[in-house]
Amino acid sequence: MSFHYTDNGERKKTLSGVKRVVVKVGSNVLREDPAGRTAALVEQIAQLTKAGIEVILVTSGAIPLGMTILGKTTRPKELAKVQGLSALGQCYLMRHYEDACEQHGFHCGQLLLTAADLRDHERNVRVAECIRALLDEGILPIINENDSVTVAEIKIGDNDTLAAMVAAMLNADLTILMTTIDAFHEVLPEGKGFGKRFSVVTELDQELLSMAGNTDGNQYSTGGMMTKLHAASICMTAGYALAIVDGRDFSNLGRFLAGEDIGTLFCRSGAKNPMRSWQRFLAFFSEPAGAIVVDDGAEEALCRRNKSLLPGGILGISGAFRKGDPVQILNARREEIARGIVNFASDELARICGAKSASIAELLGHPVEATEAVHKDYLVLNA
Repeated sequence: MSFHYTDNGERKKTLSGVKRVVVKVGSNVLREDPAGRTAALVEQIAQLTKAGIEVILVTSGAIPLGMTILGKTTRPKELAKVQGLSALGQCYLMRHYEDACEQHGFHCGQLLLTAADLRDHERNVRVAECIRALLDEGILPIINENDSVTVAEIKIGDNDTLAAMVAAMLNADLTILMTTIDAFHEVLPEGKGFGKRFSVVTELDQELLSMAGNTDGNQYSTGGMMTKLHAASICMTAGYALAIVDGRDFSNLGRFLAGEDIGTLFCRSGAKNPMRSWQRFLAFFSEPAGAIVVDDGAEEALCRRNKSLLPGGILGISGAFRKGDPVQILNARREEIARGIVNFASDELARICGAKSASIAELLGHPVEATEAVHKDYLVLNA
């Protein structure tokens, strides 16, 4: 069974070893009273840090705060105006957070990120090192997407996904999404609303994913339940946990971590060890240079038998890539099943698609170091 309506012991097992937590707060939980709400949130974070838990905060709220400052009730459609609201609101948002942190004897540090900061390996490493340095000094890292400069090509899109990516980057044991709903609920048929709360989800199957439809954000926020389930998928695939918790009362942070059966916990039952750093980068941050399409036999070998990808199982390729580039691996239905580091450039791989390993050197006209198109040690399967 992929879910439970009441805790079945997974919470104690998952939460007992938590040492590092990413907390994400949505725009709607801060919008009505930014100063008061940030103070209440930081008070709860201070209690967690005193208990020995490292906290990284991912916060929305800059754009709606900018709207409030200028007396706007409708989010503008022009990109430049939205960016301006973000630039204005971010200043006030961080002032609220720093004032609240000082009340508890510590400071906060701001990082504004774009997708480009996470996709580039060196920049990804530097961001992680910066956050760890802040944690070492007892400073609360506060992260937001850099909406004042982002455009579609470098946009992460929503802070639920950003929180999950930060968690994967930093080996965070748990990500907590604080929102204006209390949990993930089943959807009743025929548009009759929502039913029982899911207490624990151990696998995100298609039935559960279908329940996230029609839950988009509003004029003050982006996303909805679908973005939260996407974030949960990232964390679960990486070997970590994620929770959706009611952010209208920030004391729910401590209650959840104490094991109280509130919200929804997403954790992979019987999970393997967390991914290694290169696996996390390949799976969640790398930008594939091309794609390899494989037949059903190769899909079975990769996904069920932990084998390497051989040229004989390749149906075709797309894109121009070099040896050592990250590539997508697609099945015959063009669904992504894995990502890996390719051992051949695209022009060479095109010449040996479908070939047996013994004939690769002859077809290429030179000796080869490896006969695998992608070795299993440099391949990450999708969840």
